[in-house]
Amino acid sequence: MRKILDVFVKAFLAGICIGIGGTVFLSLLPENKPLGAFLFAIGLFLIFCYGFNLFTGKVGFVFDEGLGFVPKLGVIWLGNFAGTAAVGFSLGNLCRPAVSEKLSAAAANLCVAKLDDTPLSVFVLAVFCGFLMFVAADNYKNGLSPLHKFLATFIPVAVFILAGFEHCIANMYYFSVAGIFSGKMLVYLLIMSAGNAVGAFIIPLLKKLYAK
Repeated sequence: MRKILDVFVKAFLAGICIGIGGTVFLSLLPENKPLGAFLFAIGLFLIFCYGFNLFTGKVGFVFDEGLGFVPKLGVIWLGNFAGTAAVGFSLGNLCRPAVSEKLSAAAANLCVAKLDDTPLSVFVLAVFCGFLMFVAADNYKNGLSPLHKFLATFIPVAVFILAGFEHCIANMYYFSVAGIFSGKMLVYLLIMSAGNAVGAFIIPLLKKLYAK
């Protein structure tokens, strides 16, 4: 039980980090979207630095960890949701109107567009995001220099945001700060999560196949 709680707490903290990154991104929309996309990566940078648990940063390593790692991923997903929801609710409801209303409105515009998309489109966009997230996590883990680690963290994140790819944990924050909770939202989050996982599997799976 203690180990599960530890996994959850580190996932909760990762969710907070993503919420912080998402907040700076929303704050810079629409005029400074490229800068916001770059600064969003502060969330992932903090997660890597402190060893927190992010679903999209961990799922690609399931081939190394084995099937016993799958339940842990479920705990991480729930912890990430709790962390992003805590940040989203706090900033969307407890801050002065100039802050809450701007963040909620910006997030709502993003969320409506996502929920109006088709499940297949959402899945495909999530696959490409998952691919980039594995690249970021793997290169930060195995980077040969501080510069390598820095670039591996910030560039993939900026790219997936500017390309419009779907990141399930970032979207948990957007839905939370916008106050959009529904059955369809949950289904779409699960589709995005599956797509992120499939994308994260591509490189490690090919490595294993070519290693044989």
